Amino acid sequence: MLFSSSSTAHAIAQAAARLIVEEGLEFGPAKRRALKVLDLPARTALPDNLLVEDAVREHLAIFCADTQPAELQALRELALQWMERLAAFEPLVGGAVWRGTATRLSDIYLHLFSDDPKAIEIFLLNEKLDYDAQSVNSLHGQESEALSLHVWSETLQEDIGLHLLVHGTDAQRGSLQPDARGQKQRGTTAMLRALTRPEAA
Repeated sequence: MLFSSSSTAHAIAQAAARLIVEEGLEFGPAKRRALKVLDLPARTALPDNLLVEDAVREHLAIFCADTQPAELQALRELALQWMERLAAFEPLVGGAVWRGTATRLSDIYLHLFSDDPKAIEIFLLNEKLDYDAQSVNSLHGQESEALSLHVWSETLQEDIGLHLLVHGTDAQRGSLQPDARGQKQRGTTAMLRALTRPEAA
């Protein structure tokens, strides 16, 4: 059966959304896995992240409405704790925790800024925290160092992945620009606090 490009994109988005919610995959790997699930050619055009995010929200509303809000709240509270702990590096929160689609399988992504690229690693070492480091594409499509560790969520009673994306202070320019729908892709500590603790805003 032949599908239009629009229906194919929606089918991929829906399959990817299920993988994101049920297996905790990130958007990129989920879209690529969705091609295999749907038995589509590897070179099939992939839907953009906004379409996948719409599908994720739909999936959550249908299948996870009784559990996801509390899990999101727990992850936002945990992210806020770490943003306050890392306040010296002017953190921004991104990803599903900021966008409101996170579940207990989601990781936390914090963007940190410093003129000294080793300052954040020194902070972690002083705190006796074990982490893994790797290079990733991050803000403005530039390569950044990601420091990844596991942190305990008392509310969820399990370890959560925390990724600290390290940038120079010049990368702050434009980091709060909205997406194509006018929604901010990242948020400050104050902005997350307003979502997590509205009475403290």
